[in-house]
Amino acid sequence: MRVVLSAYGSRGSVEPMAGLAVRLRELGAQVRVCAPPDEEFAQRLAGVGVEAVPVGDPVRPLVTTVTPGSAAGLAKRVADLMAAQFDTLAAAAEGCDALVATGPLPAVAAARSVAERLGARYVHASHQPVSLPSPHQAPPARRGRPLPAEESDNRALWDLDARIADEMFGEELDSRRAAAGLPPVTGVRDYAFTGSPWMAADPFLAPWRPTDLAVVQTGAWILPDDRPLPAGLTAFLDAGTPPVYVGFGSTPVQDPAGVARAAVEAARARGLRVVLARGWAGLDAVDDREDCFVVGEVNQQALFRRSAAVVHHGSAGTTTTAALAGVPQVVVAQGADQPYWAGRVAALGIGAAHDGPVPTAGSLSAALATAQAPGTRERASVVAGTVRTDGAAVAARLLLDAVGRG
Repeated sequence: MRVVLSAYGSRGSVEPMAGLAVRLRELGAQVRVCAPPDEEFAQRLAGVGVEAVPVGDPVRPLVTTVTPGSAAGLAKRVADLMAAQFDTLAAAAEGCDALVATGPLPAVAAARSVAERLGARYVHASHQPVSLPSPHQAPPARRGRPLPAEESDNRALWDLDARIADEMFGEELDSRRAAAGLPPVTGVRDYAFTGSPWMAADPFLAPWRPTDLAVVQTGAWILPDDRPLPAGLTAFLDAGTPPVYVGFGSTPVQDPAGVARAAVEAARARGLRVVLARGWAGLDAVDDREDCFVVGEVNQQALFRRSAAVVHHGSAGTTTTAALAGVPQVVVAQGADQPYWAGRVAALGIGAAHDGPVPTAGSLSAALATAQAPGTRERASVVAGTVRTDGAAVAARLLLDAVGRG
């Protein structure tokens, strides 16, 4: 059985697909992952023996140069993204039995079109509940198209979101579909998501409340990481008390130097050492004192288990990894689904949600005080035992069973 996994996005989109690919391969499937051509993604996939096919433009330059919320240049990016799906993804998926896709709406709408043309089973995967239509929450705003502040009915807002999606992406999608011999689509968003999307998020950390959608919640797709920590980092960890980890993953921040300084000063005010993760934010040391260590790509699963607290941006992957490690968290959300995860961390009592995207030494110190409180640490330890680690295995079996029935 041949399966193609399509993930266009940052590390948070690619890493779970790698986890699913490993589990599918263990069940005897032939798997390849179509992902952006960023070098770090290719290295990660190669490191776990997963065949990777580069699709589209590198993501890091887009993420780090586009103004948050801006629609400038959006039409060209959408056209390029869809073209990559209809061309490169279609070629990679030729002869496959199933195609699982995650990423921005233009990418997954095009990916489903590819699956439709090839006659392959299609699954849309989301790693958080925020983007899935639900009367229990408002939709996230699309670039350049803010939602009306005076409207409070969530169903009405989701209906408006569907119309906005058609206006933004419908013409380009139908043009590509016509060239592929496919009919026009009615309702781009719902076509891409299907009536039964999969949610690859932990049911305790991110519970899905029932709606008209037949959502299949598998649990998070975690890729076990057995890479050793770098020797220098291990020596730093062994030389003193557990440090605070500070990193923003694939999310840029305003004033990286200021954020790094605020983090270091806040940790020092609490008597804590610091590990700064460069990430796409480009965090770096603020001085040459020995209580701070800077890392690049690293095994977060191993590092978090040796940390006093984790300060991060609030992606689904980092939040889940920290929760699984049983370490208190401070979430400094920058956008997208990150405020949701910040709220969940606070609601579960396993950490603090920082107020706003730009921390100061004082605001971070206060948040760390919450994270370091005995009750928070105890709660984080308890919650760690509830986080499922079999989500990717569950999804792999579901997919192969579905294809077999089909």
